[in-house]
Amino acid sequence: MDANFWLQRWDENNIGFHGNEANALLVEHLPSLGLTANSRVFLPLCGKTLDIAYLLSRGYRVVGAELSEKAIEQLFDDLGARPEIVDIGGLKHYRADNLDIFVGDIFHVSRFLLGTVDAIYDRAALVALPPAMRKEYSKHLMHLTETSPQLLITYEYDQTVVPGPPFSVSKDEVHEHYDAAYTVKHLARIEAPLRGSVPAEENVWLLQQR
Repeated sequence: MDANFWLQRWDENNIGFHGNEANALLVEHLPSLGLTANSRVFLPLCGKTLDIAYLLSRGYRVVGAELSEKAIEQLFDDLGARPEIVDIGGLKHYRADNLDIFVGDIFHVSRFLLGTVDAIYDRAALVALPPAMRKEYSKHLMHLTETSPQLLITYEYDQTVVPGPPFSVSKDEVHEHYDAAYTVKHLARIEAPLRGSVPAEENVWLLQQR
């Protein structure tokens, strides 16, 4: 899965993965992170998700990473915010009140650039990557955030029926990636058919530093 796949999806507006409201699982399970006002939440591979507007409305600061600059231009337009844009470390840093987005390859985002975060919300990153990249990504994410607590959402379904993305990520794989650093707690499972008919489950996980 290379960068061009996702850039083409955005260029063609082929973004069926983009919801038209804040994710209901985020709304329901965000309190499990125990965040205080003004906490800073990191959204990897964030796109222009309305989850960002929701988090900002709840009094949190948001930092994201996204490959597509088009997505981030649309995000700031939707928010009615005029960003300051700075080229830094091979990335573009879009900045406005309580919101920082790094545009480019997430593997080029360093701990220094990201700054301190209080939590991670991963709804669209782990499931967007093929298996080999998921291993690299999970290691990078933990290093990047110093294993900040995480609210993680995954899908599980028969990958032979639908090739993905979103990719199927099993319970065993979640534990494989994160058990060494986190206590992994399964919070919820809901039926979430893919493409309207393919049986699938959506799982919510709470990862807390050991």
